[in-house]
Amino acid sequence: MATHVPLGDSPEDVSSLSPRQLAWRRRSDSFGRTWSVFRSNRQAMTGLTILVFFGLLALFSPLLVSVDAVDPSMASGPPNSPPIAGYPLGTDGFGRSVLSLLVVGSRVSLIVGLTATLGAVLIGATVGLVSGFYGGTRIDRVLSTLTDWFLVIPWLVLAIVLAAILGPTLLNVILVIAVTSWAMTARIVRAQTLSVRTLPYVERARALGAGDASIIVRHVLPNVFPVIFAQAVLTVAVAILSETTLAILGLGDPTSISWGIIIEEAFNAGAMANGYWWWMIPPGLCIIAVTLAFTMCGYALEEIFNPRLRRRG
Repeated sequence: MATHVPLGDSPEDVSSLSPRQLAWRRRSDSFGRTWSVFRSNRQAMTGLTILVFFGLLALFSPLLVSVDAVDPSMASGPPNSPPIAGYPLGTDGFGRSVLSLLVVGSRVSLIVGLTATLGAVLIGATVGLVSGFYGGTRIDRVLSTLTDWFLVIPWLVLAIVLAAILGPTLLNVILVIAVTSWAMTARIVRAQTLSVRTLPYVERARALGAGDASIIVRHVLPNVFPVIFAQAVLTVAVAILSETTLAILGLGDPTSISWGIIIEEAFNAGAMANGYWWWMIPPGLCIIAVTLAFTMCGYALEEIFNPRLRRRG
């Protein structure tokens, strides 16, 4: 089992480490330095605090709210009621507690955001790595053209078409968001890969006979990963907003409860015209809070991983 060696160790102690132990030490030290800079950023810690709150809310939502509490056929509250005792955020058209809907909806909204981001980042990182590594070749031109096409075409139009073809299920919504959100990640990763592939240790690995796949995975990817991670954090906010947009347009999964679905149901029930503000504003505020928190953390990570941004700030 690899053991962590403090930074203050002597050169003799460091030289006694195995390559695996030395790699673990470097990763641990790098994470420690990153966390130290991250926690000194007030904006980043504010965003992280908000994300931890909503993450715990989503994680424990099955314990906080029962299935019957959000079942329209089991609702017992007065329909379209403003905040009253027992219903601090009022009720919807079925008499369900809006607070209970928000708690349950946090789970679906975060799952969609994180899962769609994972798919988008996997696609974008793969395309960006391959395109950048083979920069200037036919492979790069084909992948760059594909990336440019996804960047230029209005994502909402493409998302509506795909969602209408695939159908309004939660899995399809995740797939649609992933397919329409990967291009920016690919563009950023490609630019970073173009600079990393010319570094001396990459050329040395190539001279020693390492294959392209081995060089990309073992040498290029570790250096590009911080940029991928920062971009992933920013993409989560985009994914959550995309899910909300599709839900409001009636292309979300009607069998699940998310913040976007809550707003869509309120809109269809005439909440704006009838002044049912308690039905629309709370989920909207939750969406704003989570997307803002992910954006704050993402920009903070960009500054940490990009020294030029730190010097500019």
